[in-house]
Amino acid sequence: MLDIITFDAQGGGNILYKALAHPVASEALRRLETTLAEGGAFAVYDPANWLRTLVALYPGLKPNAGVYTHDSEQVGQPDGLGGTKHALTDLSAGDATTVLALSFEHEKMLSRLARVTHSNQQVLSLEPAKLPDWMLSNPRNYLDKLNFATNFAFFREDSRLSTRLVTANYWCNYDAVDVRYWMRLYDENGVILAEWQEEVPDAPAGIVVDSAVIRERFNLPAFCGQLFIHVLGARGHDVVKYALDTYGKNGEPSLSVTHDANAWPSPRFATLPAPRDGEKLVLWIQNSHATPIPAGAITINQMGEEKHFEVPVAVGPFSTYALDVGALMTGIVWPAQLELRSGNHLVRPRYEITQGALTRIAHLNVERRDLSPEPSLRKLPKSMGRGFVLPFPILDPRHFTSVVQPNPMSEKITSLPLRLDIFDESGTLVGQKFLGNLPRNHETAIALHELTDRAGHADLVYDFRDGGEGDGWMHALMRYENRENGHSAETSFGGHIFNTLMTWRSEPQSYSGPPPGLTTRLFLKLGQEGHESFSCLIHPASVEGTEASETILHLYSNVGVELERRKISINASGSFMVWPHEIFGAEKLAEAGIGGYVLIRDMSCRLFGYHGQRNGAGGFSLDHMFGF
Repeated sequence: MLDIITFDAQGGGNILYKALAHPVASEALRRLETTLAEGGAFAVYDPANWLRTLVALYPGLKPNAGVYTHDSEQVGQPDGLGGTKHALTDLSAGDATTVLALSFEHEKMLSRLARVTHSNQQVLSLEPAKLPDWMLSNPRNYLDKLNFATNFAFFREDSRLSTRLVTANYWCNYDAVDVRYWMRLYDENGVILAEWQEEVPDAPAGIVVDSAVIRERFNLPAFCGQLFIHVLGARGHDVVKYALDTYGKNGEPSLSVTHDANAWPSPRFATLPAPRDGEKLVLWIQNSHATPIPAGAITINQMGEEKHFEVPVAVGPFSTYALDVGALMTGIVWPAQLELRSGNHLVRPRYEITQGALTRIAHLNVERRDLSPEPSLRKLPKSMGRGFVLPFPILDPRHFTSVVQPNPMSEKITSLPLRLDIFDESGTLVGQKFLGNLPRNHETAIALHELTDRAGHADLVYDFRDGGEGDGWMHALMRYENRENGHSAETSFGGHIFNTLMTWRSEPQSYSGPPPGLTTRLFLKLGQEGHESFSCLIHPASVEGTEASETILHLYSNVGVELERRKISINASGSFMVWPHEIFGAEKLAEAGIGGYVLIRDMSCRLFGYHGQRNGAGGFSLDHMFGF
């Protein structure tokens, strides 16, 4: 496992990690590895305890002549690499001919170390690995998180399938100007295919990056790799959010959408279903770093079991490898679920399922290692009502099957005491099903279309009647299939406390500001090339008796001009299908253009939504929405 700290719930993202792992920085750091390998003995001066992260990402920077510190209390303490730390004042007496100071401020390090080095010791720093000023939102503070508003996207273009990244300039809500998207495209071998900037108007404009357009623009061969995204001029926060459509062409009917707002590697991922008989399950392993992933460093196991199946090949820097999971793990089939031990090598991975002529793609979710079972969840105050709620759609049972599978999503949770509460679109409770106290290795998948004959939604909630434990990180995989033509889509997400005035810990969460989160700002892209987009909006309610929503649908053009707005109302625990072509009409959607979108706003409550598209062949996509 890579010995790096990437993210924690209290402090957020580790910006040092992003600064060291950035593809542009990695080029300079790989050159530094070569320089030090050819230069004999070198020591490291580590003023801010960066060494373990640096060496994890760049093993060639492991010193062979000691680690030095100016902290007198750290002298003699383990250096994390098998040795002990030395006093900085002893540096000139050591064997090092080169000293690497772990700082991006070279002149400051030269001045400081002049007192403790001799004329034959060369001082290097990390300054050559700094991004150029034109890439920085705040050049005065290099490790400002806004300098590293970055993310990766799965990106593919071939004769059968294309990908399209869609988002909006939400940075302008924080007074950002001159926002640009700097992008670098890697092929499956980690080779750079193209590098460019997407200019963005100083308005809430739509942003569309289509693989077919990029291939033509740069005269590229077919590719299947990853797109690195760096937002220049970011303000407000450093999270790069987008929806990623995979759409068929040349008669290919497949259609999928995945969502990503998580740019941090993780030791484990879950919400990976085992393949059904007749399905091929491919896990896309995309190396997020400049250092190869060794063969066997990533494993997969059945959830709750300790028999591990190793990924048998090494994966090069920024490379992509298509792992046939069924061939690796023979005999393990749906409804078994799988756990990916990714060892901090991967940003949230995607998986792809092919059944017959149809393909669908979805994403895994981060499995938390910082959570423990929380006894207080059994006795939340009455003001919290049902507490944590995971809402998800039930599509019209006459035409679709809807299946849900609860997922353990923290390393320490061993049981899932759960219940399903089923509501129609008006918010009327039409049924409940107690699932029991599910073990970590359960193989339960519930067919919701057999529990109700109405479209609506279900809430997954904790139910401790038979004991068990909760951790506040309740997740589930939801799978939908068109009964007539077999087109399928799936998504996964986690629960929150919704629309309570009182708070518990950080719940109800807000997209911006402190809890309670009682407002909504959701992004719904418009359909393109004959596709019709939709959103299943849900008004989740942890407590009873809350008022109906006062939801405004704002139609924006691709250049960020608001064209029209409509008001809808959703009862508490109710749901509403938003079809922009029906609400605004075809003429207005044409005026909005490619990149136009609907902004869903509500100042009275927090809604939760799922979005997708449908095509003329009866295919559809579905995933949870993002807000900003």
